[in-house]
Amino acid sequence: MAADSFGDSLDRALEGAFTRPAPKGAQAQMKYLVKQLKGTKAVAQALGVSQRTVERYVAGKLKRPRQELRERMEREVRKRWQPQIRAKARKKAASTDGLVVSTRARFGFTAAPGTTDDARIRDITQALPPQWADRLYTAREQGADERRLQRIAAEGLAEMYFRADNTRAHGLGVEFTDVQHIEIEL
Repeated sequence: MAADSFGDSLDRALEGAFTRPAPKGAQAQMKYLVKQLKGTKAVAQALGVSQRTVERYVAGKLKRPRQELRERMEREVRKRWQPQIRAKARKKAASTDGLVVSTRARFGFTAAPGTTDDARIRDITQALPPQWADRLYTAREQGADERRLQRIAAEGLAEMYFRADNTRAHGLGVEFTDVQHIEIEL
């Protein structure tokens, strides 16, 4: 089973706030990208295709992109779709609502000096307060890799789930590895 991406899950959570669906067809996506990037040359560079290929999609002469091009087009459109809605949802999560993390991963612990618990797979669904949403989205915007996002989520889960909002198990360190599933909701 392939592990889900923290970054992709953060993006999907924001996409849940969209008020309209993103363009679906190849021609509609290319037209949208040309408008957003202000020209076919910029779109061609972003997608790694020729400018002429972009022009053919915009004109409707090409209709079915290869799977890898289709995935790049969808990713680029999703990245730019409804930026104000995306920003508003992120701000709300980071200031008042927080987010909910559902994961299936291996968790191990280091507690008092000299004691450890063997890591095991756990299914956890936990609400994280706004400061954790802010840390995750800020790190994502700054280009943090999956490892960094995973560490931030592990810190949040350790504080809220394992240490019960830091009311017990002080000093308990949580190791978060082998992520099999991750879903983040606002």
